[in-house]
Amino acid sequence: LYEKDFLAWTQQQSELIRQGRWREIDLDHLIEELEDIGKSNHRELESQLVVLLAYLLSRNFNSINYKINGGNSMEELEKTIIEQRVQIERLLEDRPSLGPHFDTVLQQAFPTALKWVYQETQLPPATFPQDCHYSSE
Repeated sequence: LYEKDFLAWTQQQSELIRQGRWREIDLDHLIEELEDIGKSNHRELESQLVVLLAYLLSRNFNSINYKINGGNSMEELEKTIIEQRVQIERLLEDRPSLGPHFDTVLQQAFPTALKWVYQETQLPPATFPQDCHYSSE
């Protein structure tokens, strides 16, 4: 069932757990899926950080040309920065175990954010820092 209909499999596994039918649970796949949830949370944080970093880089190092994502104004840029920060704060509140990994994920997100900013602004890479100097603060 796991391979054929994932949703049905999840419902089946939930019901087996509710009924205490421990021997019938697909433990190997259940463990795999739980691990994937953790990885998904990590990817979600990284994705949100990429967006936040790209907009911070654009705001902080692209004072002449705010053309990221189709020509946003400074006001739109600031709104997006605030929105991303709020979303990241909520994610960390909901999943506090991500907190200790924040700076590592931030460093992982930085190269992708740089690529995005290069592409969107068409400015030379020398315009932007090559190392991430942002932190959780």
